[in-house]
Amino acid sequence: MASKVQELETRVARLERELRDVKAQIKAGEQVPWYEQIVGVFKGDADYAEITRLGRAIRRADRRRSR
Repeated sequence: MASKVQELETRVARLERELRDVKAQIKAGEQVPWYEQIVGVFKGDADYAEITRLGRAIRRADRRRSR
């Protein structure tokens, strides 16, 4: 029985440390707005440039059709 209690105490202590770490990460992440964290992520990415080009083409075509 004592070993079960010790095992549970160990597990709870580990969970408390992990929870403390997660809370610290969340708090640190809140200091910078999310949109500032992702600015420049796709810079120089050829696939993203192609997606952007195709998106512009679709929007341009939609505008022409709506006139």
